[in-house]
Amino acid sequence: MALKKNKFEENEEAIFDGAVIYTRGAYWQFRMWLTKEHKYARFSLKTTSKSTALDLAKQHYHELMANQLAGKSYYSITTKAGVELYLEWKKKQIGNKIKEGRFGTINTHLEHWLKFIGKDTKLKELAITDCDDYHYERTKSKEKGVNQTTVENEQSTINAMVKWLHSRELTNIRTFDFPKLKTLDRGKESNRRSLFEDAEILAIDKALWEYIKEAEENINQPINLIKALCGYFLGIAMITGLRRGEQLQLTWNDVYEMEVKESRERTVELIKITVRGETSKVGNTRKFVVKDYGYFLGLLMLQARRVNANAKEAEAREFVLNELLFKGSTTTAITPRAILHHFEKVLLKAEIKNVKVRNIVPYSFRHTFITKRVNSGLPIASVAEMCGTSITQIEKTYYHTTEAKMISNALADYEYKDGLLVPIVTA
Repeated sequence: MALKKNKFEENEEAIFDGAVIYTRGAYWQFRMWLTKEHKYARFSLKTTSKSTALDLAKQHYHELMANQLAGKSYYSITTKAGVELYLEWKKKQIGNKIKEGRFGTINTHLEHWLKFIGKDTKLKELAITDCDDYHYERTKSKEKGVNQTTVENEQSTINAMVKWLHSRELTNIRTFDFPKLKTLDRGKESNRRSLFEDAEILAIDKALWEYIKEAEENINQPINLIKALCGYFLGIAMITGLRRGEQLQLTWNDVYEMEVKESRERTVELIKITVRGETSKVGNTRKFVVKDYGYFLGLLMLQARRVNANAKEAEAREFVLNELLFKGSTTTAITPRAILHHFEKVLLKAEIKNVKVRNIVPYSFRHTFITKRVNSGLPIASVAEMCGTSITQIEKTYYHTTEAKMISNALADYEYKDGLLVPIVTA
């Protein structure tokens, strides 16, 4: 293979019969003319040492020659084009292998990667070490609020894409060799920060009903309708532990009112909820029952009276069958952005402290729901089934021992005698 260039500068040196190394600034670069493709293969050797550059260049030369002899093209599309191809492939899996929400997450992860790696970078110029600084760049600014778990998830998405691109001979690497991150101790007490305390739940419940009442005073205003719907959404999230996507896709056919006599004097209102497999993150249909504290009934009456202003409780369901619980002013549900906006308003009204420091988000309702049930003595397997997650996930992520439970465990082998706490003596 003859060199296209025969005269060289002082900072250039030919290797074999078809390639050149040269400096650009302090670093050595590689260039090789590809006769069949009528263009150069170019990339940085990322070293200031000439001897190291020569060794690396020879390796690249042999790889390129082998690919040329095998009929493989060196020509490379950009990282942006590669991401678009991968997303096009993943989009076809929506509803089958992945949920629409998961697709959105993948898209977001890869947008962050493109900002880091550069949209015009050639895929075949990528090296396995090119993402060594990814974690640092994503977390160096405290304003970004990006934590290690987020970066780990992004890295997993990135390597899944690179593996897919490699299988189609669009990259020369199979994965990036991301530096190993420090293992997080997910059982630390500090992880409890994202939970609500019992007193906070009571305060939020009170604030929600006041918030909803304010909105329903003039419900014909679109802004008040969204305010009320978001209030009900947060209340139902608090008492069900549902994921946001599952909750937003609930229809009135998925919820069923039940009455159970708890005693002769008291009847408890229960709601049986069906989370359909196609709306569940894990793809499995599940059913569970929760107590209704007025949120479901209040939402039902609100939606029914939007259809018929004189709708009564007994006939309310007739007006909303097949409709989404949280349908807004159009045929679609309220948006995550609206939910977050009103969530922040409600927490302010309830005087919840240190929200940002504790990383309190709407998902904290699910976090609290699961933790309280585990700590109440409900078998983890039952909680997992109810909430559509795994036992392992609950043990790793959701379970947090509360102070009350720690005291209970510590005193399990003690009893009170004459006003004193003494160990239980067994024979």
